[in-house]
Amino acid sequence: MTTIATTVPRRGSGGPESLAGVGTLVRFLLRRDRIKLPAWVAGLGLYVVYIGAALPQLAPTEDDLASLVTLFTEPVGRMFTGPAFGMDNPTYDRFFAAGYAPYLFLLAALMNIMLVTRHTRVEEQTGRAELVRANVTGRHAALTACLIVAALTNALAGVVVAGLAIGAGFAPTGSALIGLGTGLTGMAFAGITAVTVQLSEYSRTAAGMAGAVLGASFVARALGDMAAVGGSALSWVSPLGWASQTASYVHDRWWPLLPPVALAVLATAAAYLLQGRRDFGASLIAARPGPAEARPSLGTPWGLAVRLQRGGFLGWGAGILLLGVVDGAFTQALLDAGDEMPDAMWDLLGTEGLLDGYAAFLGSFVSVLIAAYAVFAMQTLRTEENRGRTDAVLATPLGRTAWLGSHTATVAIGATLICLVTGLGTGIAAAGVTGDWAIVGDVLAAHLGFLPAILLVLAVCAALYGWAPRLLAPLGWTLVVLAAVVTFFGDLLDLPDWLASLSPFNHLARLPLEEFAITPVLLLTAVAAAATALGLVGFRRRQVHVV
Repeated sequence: MTTIATTVPRRGSGGPESLAGVGTLVRFLLRRDRIKLPAWVAGLGLYVVYIGAALPQLAPTEDDLASLVTLFTEPVGRMFTGPAFGMDNPTYDRFFAAGYAPYLFLLAALMNIMLVTRHTRVEEQTGRAELVRANVTGRHAALTACLIVAALTNALAGVVVAGLAIGAGFAPTGSALIGLGTGLTGMAFAGITAVTVQLSEYSRTAAGMAGAVLGASFVARALGDMAAVGGSALSWVSPLGWASQTASYVHDRWWPLLPPVALAVLATAAAYLLQGRRDFGASLIAARPGPAEARPSLGTPWGLAVRLQRGGFLGWGAGILLLGVVDGAFTQALLDAGDEMPDAMWDLLGTEGLLDGYAAFLGSFVSVLIAAYAVFAMQTLRTEENRGRTDAVLATPLGRTAWLGSHTATVAIGATLICLVTGLGTGIAAAGVTGDWAIVGDVLAAHLGFLPAILLVLAVCAALYGWAPRLLAPLGWTLVVLAAVVTFFGDLLDLPDWLASLSPFNHLARLPLEEFAITPVLLLTAVAAAATALGLVGFRRRQVHVV
């Protein structure tokens, strides 16, 4: 008797069946991100439009433009921006490429890190991917659909950036290179994130790994570009540095875009290989088991709040502090260029006392970032509620007021610490390069002077969470964006007074430029306390975990 053995292929293990359902999933992801992705692309486009409109106002003449060259060609300036190609013969489009285009690449990288994490590891972690896999979908369908959506988004972003740059009057070839650089940098980090989501079973850790790669890339690019005009060998190590090496509007080189293409392809291939070697819902790096017994502090509202907010506080705090120190180190370069700067630059800094104006600018800039941290931290409460963990905590004798109050107070203390430490770090860095140690107190005062506005943003988020949690993220981030626009571009855009008054930062004195006024501080603090109390009342009255 002859027995014929047949091998039944494992469902979704490889081949065409592993990609079953990709088209449906692509449409599904586009439907889910119908607001987020267009908002990201629109933001990149608005950035190009703003720079194209602002540069002629900032430097109306060739002499004014030449007076700003020092800001980009000094080592600290190159660390901030890029390799400074073409600054020996500056034009508006070369200024755009040298000083502002690198931030397009950075934003594209961030967009893709969040996109890929959101549609891969978050879906597995929450269990939604398991429901999708119960249908006719292959093992690699979700990852493939996510990468297709990322490719479509990056292509659209590249076209929008290039088109608007050309519309601003910049040279077509250089604009096309910047558009391609934006899209390809995004795809490179989409591939990197596709790898990190295979390594950890937690979305925050996976995004953190990709963010660490982004941070290391920024540091490598900064140090490499500091070494020499045009960059150095270290600049080529960084995925953020490759697009800048095209030298748009100067040399218009296409070949530096090959490395991001290669990285995107190799990282994507590695992601598929790694996904085939792990179980669904698991990761290649085993999760570290926690201690057998919890610390006594976790049994208290404060201890739990501190533990949940710790990661965001350390990440945002370290990033803001590092940025503040770099800003402080830039002080001497700004002073060196001060006598030659155009009038619009003086208007931006708000005074003819350049050192005081820069200190006030640093305080407002960092304070808006800390307000963004406050919004991000309060979103943690929404995440805890959506995943059902808030229900479990509130099932204990812990009251709702204690739970929300401890989180709000923890974020407030964290924001205050970041403001204080960053003010000191920025002031010390500025004093180190200028030799004027009296500036430390001025910079610290400039930071702490905006603390009531930061706390008011936090209080608004607490009120929204208490009464309308779904509006916390959109309205909270809208308030931060409004504050940024009014603070940095209000005078340049000639915004109406009623719109400027909506920003809490607009009501406080810009120390050390303006004399300290106690009345706005007390008023904003009182409003913040009232908004927090309102949020506590709302949280006590509404249902928890209502979808």
